[in-house]
Amino acid sequence: MNDAGGHTAAVVPSARHLVRAKDLADARYSEPLTVADLARAARLSPAHFSREFRRTFGESPHQYLLTRRLERAAALLRNTDRPVIEICFAVGLRSLGSFTTSFQRVYGRPPGAYRSSFPPAARLIRIPGCVARGYGRPQNRTFREVGPAAHS
Repeated sequence: MNDAGGHTAAVVPSARHLVRAKDLADARYSEPLTVADLARAARLSPAHFSREFRRTFGESPHQYLLTRRLERAAALLRNTDRPVIEICFAVGLRSLGSFTTSFQRVYGRPPGAYRSSFPPAARLIRIPGCVARGYGRPQNRTFREVGPAAHS
């Protein structure tokens, strides 16, 4: 495409813009993102963005964001003992009823039943609790500390 000065304008493929919006949804799924936010990231109007997103990725932006949230919720249900309602809010959903309905639609059972089909998260830790706590503490090291290898 040439402009009035005869220069060729750089045409950025819309798929690149759409991937930018998809990356935003992946990175900030727990925040209250809207289609308008994603469309702004893609630098497209919301209606055009929604059409292009669906045509490119096979699902609507809202459906994609909901899927990301439900995948993260499933991982938290499998690997933590956090309450279901806390997981609901942690992944960016605002209604426990909507979360339960959407989760059951995707995974075939409600969140509590899904969790109960896996071993409790505490069983995943195969080290004593005192060791897990010790390694979980932040390390306050200074540059003057010398590691054990330097003493030998």
